[in-house]
Amino acid sequence: MALNADNVRVGLNGNVYVAPKGSTAPADLTSAWDPAWKDLGYLNDDGVEMEYGTDVEDIMAWQSLSPVRRVLTSVELTLAFTAIELKASAVTLYFPDSAITEVTADTIYKLDIPSAPGSAEMAFGFEWIDGDIVNRVVIPRGEVTDRESVNFQRGEPVGLGMTVSAYASSSPELATWLSNDPSWAA
Repeated sequence: MALNADNVRVGLNGNVYVAPKGSTAPADLTSAWDPAWKDLGYLNDDGVEMEYGTDVEDIMAWQSLSPVRRVLTSVELTLAFTAIELKASAVTLYFPDSAITEVTADTIYKLDIPSAPGSAEMAFGFEWIDGDIVNRVVIPRGEVTDRESVNFQRGEPVGLGMTVSAYASSSPELATWLSNDPSWAA
């Protein structure tokens, strides 16, 4: 197997999108995201972290010191990011079941944060670009399952750190990853 530096990718730029569960995502890499998909705006310079993990359970036998079988017990896919653009789509994602309303005609807004939010399943999209290489990951059913504390300090942007967990939907996939990366060719 030959090494090829042209196959090394960098997430130079990208976006995270959120939409109501059931929204149609682009089926290719050139179509625009439907207006139902809201761009969360600027993210901090850590970008987006995608994690995929599996858990297995070892089945042991009296006659063996090593497992005789391994059974897959769970699969997890998460996206973690910190939104630093405090637009409505990011703020209401961070605070589930919250609502932003205009209080007065001179553009004063109020965020009502519920004391007992319900489930807030959404669809999530993640797109990143490296030159001409475009990648899109779509999670048709997911939810923010972890939130970092919000810090307000001089010299640092206010950030809404979130982790999105993908849930199984009616199809067997947790997510779909599209790419025009030529190194993916068999």
